[in-house]
Amino acid sequence: MIICTKKMDYPLGTQCQRVQNQVMKVNAEKERASLRCMKALASRGCVDAVSQQMASHPQYLESFLRTQHYILHMDGPLPLQYRHYIAIMAAARHHCGYLVSLHSAHFLRVGGDPLWLQGLEAVPPRLQHLDQLNKVLAHQPWLTAHSHIQALLKTGEQCWSLAELVQAVVLLAHCHSLCSFVFGSGTDTDPVPLPRAPNGTPPGYCLCDAANGNVSVPQPLTSPSEHTTRRRVSVVCRIRLNMTSELFHNRSLPETTVACLFTLLSLSFSWQSLDSSCEMVCLKERIQKSQEEKERRGEHLLHTQTLQHTDVEDEEEMTYSADPSRFITDPEFGYQEFARREEDHFQVFRVQDYSWEDHGFSLVNRLYSDIGHLLDDRFRSVTALPSSHGPDLKRATWNYIHCMLGIRYDDYDYGEVNQLLEKELKLYIKSVACYPDATKTPLCPLPWAPLKPSERIHVNLLIMEARLQAELLYALRAITQYMIA
Repeated sequence: MIICTKKMDYPLGTQCQRVQNQVMKVNAEKERASLRCMKALASRGCVDAVSQQMASHPQYLESFLRTQHYILHMDGPLPLQYRHYIAIMAAARHHCGYLVSLHSAHFLRVGGDPLWLQGLEAVPPRLQHLDQLNKVLAHQPWLTAHSHIQALLKTGEQCWSLAELVQAVVLLAHCHSLCSFVFGSGTDTDPVPLPRAPNGTPPGYCLCDAANGNVSVPQPLTSPSEHTTRRRVSVVCRIRLNMTSELFHNRSLPETTVACLFTLLSLSFSWQSLDSSCEMVCLKERIQKSQEEKERRGEHLLHTQTLQHTDVEDEEEMTYSADPSRFITDPEFGYQEFARREEDHFQVFRVQDYSWEDHGFSLVNRLYSDIGHLLDDRFRSVTALPSSHGPDLKRATWNYIHCMLGIRYDDYDYGEVNQLLEKELKLYIKSVACYPDATKTPLCPLPWAPLKPSERIHVNLLIMEARLQAELLYALRAITQYMIA
């Protein structure tokens, strides 16, 4: 037997320690991804499709979820209803039904007026005034000007404060870029589960705490009729069984998380105050079967049951459908090729004159506390992701997206873009970054074959973050111009 200790000075000990560190690092990343999935499961009753797609890159997923949670739920000048409605407006510009439906459901959950979901005509004027900036940032961000900011900040009852506008700009850019990811990953075709109803888990209640015995489970304030309750719980049980099967089949969860996930789902079943022993038996059998299949077939991804087995009436009960077209004006306005013409009022945006690191970060962090650090962590996380294609291709992809949006780097040789990016890859990047609208643009496949799912997600993450930074640069530069005018 060879015993390796940290204090060994000979090569074998060093090699063993290196292997141990690598194993610990891999396990830590798997645990981190599992933890994020469990938190999403505990807070929403499901793991949303976007998080499932990003789970192959757990370090980035952690940064993304932290930023999104801060923007939508944490302290900020905008009311929660405004935040989700702005997200609806942003997603509607690209006809992203997945995000429009998701935020429409959250909008209602936080107490939003259902009449607002009839369209922009039903919302307060200050939200209507934001539509012009939303349209420009979504399709032709180089048109963003001092005048757009001035129009929103002018004095009056329906004006915006500077802090409110900065949060709105971050929300718009975040959702516009997320539309690109949803389009590139095909998430827009997935059904959108409603957030928990008021009779579900109460706000602020964490299933993880209950699983650890830290809190007592509160009882619901009201009890629906027996028929309605049994029907609703039957739907919930079937959905959670399918969701559990999907998690255990499609995600490489460490075995140490199985018991915790099972406990969370058990609590969720028992909290419905109905006899669900049959469903629990089915759940145990499915978990055991999943583990056996994983051992037999390794890391092979399986297609599992979905909500297709649920009848139409039940499916309508669990999803919210909203037509994106009712939340936009000027639907013909879209992306146009950026032309470099000195006589135009929009010229090339030179990063040497206004950059994220030197200008945008400090401004947004000063007007919207801590968001600069969160966004900067996202940019750093995506550029630090390992890639089999090397850092030069990642930089070429990033700079190519910025170039299509009118942003250029004086210290970069753009000849590398044509050398490193194949024509088909450039077409894919352009369609996802500039035309992420499934109703108008068919998505061309990535030219790399065979391509691992994690590599495809990596490309889509680069596109999303490059676009996010581009929109922020244009909007923050316009705000800076307004402030110094």
